[in-house]
Amino acid sequence: MSRKCAITGKAVMTGNNVSHANNRTRRRFLPNLQQTSFYSEVLGQMVQMRISTRGMRTIEKNGGFDAYIQNTSSSKLPLEVARYKKLITKKVQTQAQS
Repeated sequence: MSRKCAITGKAVMTGNNVSHANNRTRRRFLPNLQQTSFYSEVLGQMVQMRISTRGMRTIEKNGGFDAYIQNTSSSKLPLEVARYKKLITKKVQTQAQS
């Protein structure tokens, strides 16, 4: 499993530790990833993802998982999340027809 957020795309960055004597050693900046599950009301199930805390805040700000997925264009979503968008839009269309 990669260290990359499924929503924001945040990934590992590299840089330097700089000592008082200005000695530089390489280091890694890891994103704050959390294994979370969101409830999709349209699908009627829990959706598990590994996302950053910033991604959690983004989803909550936009009104939940379903609202965020429907309001975001497919080109901006990673493949993992774009699959859920496809399922949600298909389910919404079948509910509208019946």
